[in-house]
Amino acid sequence: QVQLVESGGGSVQAGGSLRLSCTASGYILGRSCMGWVRQAPGKGREVVAIITNSGATNYASSVEGRFTVSQDTAENTLALQMNSLKPEDTAIYFCAAGWYVFCTWHVPDFRYWGQGTQVNVSS
Repeated sequence: QVQLVESGGGSVQAGGSLRLSCTASGYILGRSCMGWVRQAPGKGREVVAIITNSGATNYASSVEGRFTVSQDTAENTLALQMNSLKPEDTAIYFCAAGWYVFCTWHVPDFRYWGQGTQVNVSS
């Protein structure tokens, strides 16, 4: 059974930083695209960061230059370092594993999902 478990969410003031972690069990990181997806209140899910099985990364324009995604295949963990946080970053953040080796920005292309961790950024 595949499980993705996120941690590290919380409340922070604008300009602050948080580091999210995702621990995988029953699934080997690096087998497919991995991503971080967020859902703000009243909005749909948005892919914000992706990392391929070879470690190549890409970011949504809304977080480019502020967020960094990384994976540790030895520890089977995925991380998202979030700096210079803004109130509009407030959302539930999900760790997700894709169906494919290649990455896309389409939410349906992610097969396995964690339960999410809440991030609140106050102004």
